[in-house]
Amino acid sequence: MTITTPRWLTPAEDQAWRAWLQASELLEDHLDQQLQRDSGIPHVYYSLLAWLSEAPDRQMRMTELAEQSKITRSRLSHAISRLEERGWVVRTSCASDKRGQIARLTDAGYAFLEKAAPGHVEAVRAAVFDALTPDQVRAFGDACAAIAARLHAAPAVPWHR
Repeated sequence: MTITTPRWLTPAEDQAWRAWLQASELLEDHLDQQLQRDSGIPHVYYSLLAWLSEAPDRQMRMTELAEQSKITRSRLSHAISRLEERGWVVRTSCASDKRGQIARLTDAGYAFLEKAAPGHVEAVRAAVFDALTPDQVRAFGDACAAIAARLHAAPAVPWHR
């Protein structure tokens, strides 16, 4: 058995890590509260509607939607069921693979999203981008893209389960 020394965070890395944790948790709460207050839905539902609105024919295979939204298939299935109850999404069988399912955004779902989007975008702008300079926006985008690329390549990501 080989014992290795942990690669402890440097003080600067620790400070950056703790700032990221605090910011990400506060931001998720902020966006969820804004959407609940103004539109009556959690942030995850808004994200699913947004992904579907941008997909060809406003539809996507459930497995692809799980991967795009970075949630497990069971959590996605539960969320899509709630969106179906509201008439915003319909689920159908995939023609090319009878085991697969397609989620499609309805016209009512698209209309709801159009109504909810301005408040959500303003909440994102006020919470994130209004606090940053243009150089910080570029650095933030680059850093997040690098982290996402590394994690997306990981062999056991939850949305593949």
